[in-house]
Amino acid sequence: MFDKVIRNGRVVDGTGRPAFIADVAIADGKIAAVGRDLGRAREDIDADGRIVAPGWVDIHSHYDGQATWDPLLSPSGQHGVTTTVMGNCGVGFAPARPEDREALITLMEGVEDIPGSALSEGLPWTWQGFPEYLDRLDEMPRVMDIAALIPHSAVRAYVMGPEASIRGIATPAEMAEMEAIVRDGMAAGAIGFSTSRTKLHLGADGKPVPGSFVEMEELLGLGHAVGAGGGGMLQLVCDWSRDDPAREFAWIRRLSRETRQPLSFTLVQFDETPDHPRRLLSLLAEARAEGLPIHAGVGSRPVGMLINLESKIHPFSDHPSYAAIAQLPLAAKLQRMRDPAFRTQLLAEESISQNRYWRPKMQAWGNMFPLGDPPQYEPGPERSIAAQAARAGRTPQELVYDLMISGEGLEWLYFPMINYSEGSLEPQLEMMRDPGGVISLADGGAHCGLICDASAPTFQLTHWVKARERGARLGLEEAVHFQTGRTAAMWGFTDRGVIAPGKRADLNIIDFDRLRLLPPRWAADLPAGGRRLLQDAEGYDATFVAGRMTWQNGEPTGERPGRLVRKVEPLVA
Repeated sequence: MFDKVIRNGRVVDGTGRPAFIADVAIADGKIAAVGRDLGRAREDIDADGRIVAPGWVDIHSHYDGQATWDPLLSPSGQHGVTTTVMGNCGVGFAPARPEDREALITLMEGVEDIPGSALSEGLPWTWQGFPEYLDRLDEMPRVMDIAALIPHSAVRAYVMGPEASIRGIATPAEMAEMEAIVRDGMAAGAIGFSTSRTKLHLGADGKPVPGSFVEMEELLGLGHAVGAGGGGMLQLVCDWSRDDPAREFAWIRRLSRETRQPLSFTLVQFDETPDHPRRLLSLLAEARAEGLPIHAGVGSRPVGMLINLESKIHPFSDHPSYAAIAQLPLAAKLQRMRDPAFRTQLLAEESISQNRYWRPKMQAWGNMFPLGDPPQYEPGPERSIAAQAARAGRTPQELVYDLMISGEGLEWLYFPMINYSEGSLEPQLEMMRDPGGVISLADGGAHCGLICDASAPTFQLTHWVKARERGARLGLEEAVHFQTGRTAAMWGFTDRGVIAPGKRADLNIIDFDRLRLLPPRWAADLPAGGRRLLQDAEGYDATFVAGRMTWQNGEPTGERPGRLVRKVEPLVA
């Protein structure tokens, strides 16, 4: 007798092959059989009219702190994620000496926009070394499986001290100590090592990420240490030369070739260099043809800011009149802003911000859009604030002002900043469909005040399969494969990602007709009352991890079968 049988579902098995109607039997946390008219079970679950798919395998999150206090790992859990990899981009909290903890918090706060107060209150700091950190993670049951990369910045800070680690050149003795830390961390169960070499990553104090300026010899030494500890993924994010990205790709090839480790680099489209992704995909194809195990981690939608009156930064946040009411509760703020005299006064003012980064973005009316409901992440140019204002014979400032104070004052403005250089997601589609591209960049647990891309797994289905109007769509089987079988295989999670006998029973039951993303919302549910953006979904009937139902209709069931995944063998197909 099976433990459970999910009956009569439309099975999308994660391999990319056509969907089929079948039962899925579960026993001892694994899939026991897939077929029609399977035998008796202790529990029958009717999935007639529903999709049955593998749980999403998310290879890019930043739950390094949250995983030590939050067994739900929201918001990823609500979006069908059953396995997540954290420790990306070279930032994390182990190893860590007591005197260096605040420096690591400051770094994470700046790079990943996680409130420092929440981290200061929430992190238990019951470890110093990376193996101890893994043991701490292993103690807590949770709703999904987690796996961890060793962050370069923490290793450097531990050996060299936070200040010296930023730009200092490691001595031979320091290199030997760092290599030992990485080797031991890998042997203890880390699945790889991460580093950051981009100027976009700065701590809350404005300082670069340790590792941004290191010599190739350091990266090679640490890459060899990964191999000596049993082997694992090298994950990195870097800038690309504006004139010739091949110069930087050359050292990526060298790093993978000489260390004999698989490598994942982040690939996005910047407005300054919109042709770089196509050039890099060409270079990637050449490297893979030579047998180098390299792939690109790509997103599924633009990286963009979400802003409303409750945001710290918005188009009027640096106007003197607004500054005078900024600390009022929302209802009182709306009352003042709906006063015609106040409106006239504020719209006559100029921003007094001297910030060279934010001020132009808050006035880029052609790249500012109402998000809407349902949220629209691929808006056409006609939806921009500039275009709508021109049609209405109004100024963009007037239109934005009235939009922001409409309703309950929670209308969202959307600024697509990355992966939207051509005003559409066609380049993104090329990256997702490239044989060397792997869905990534959901950034669960991070970017709390401006972004909520942890909903990207759901967006993969709602937009790319169901709703896209401005170009080709993905097939359902293709979209599911991209974030299950493909991600699992690329990162070596060979026991999951597809629905087949012997695989882990990590599953989603989805009412595809009802599946939709809701607009983002504010929540103050982090430690110390820290605020973050969350985005809910409708249509997930149930999520299972190791055969146990962890979520039902968007609510946690109390089941917590998730554990730390130690030691996988990365494969690149």
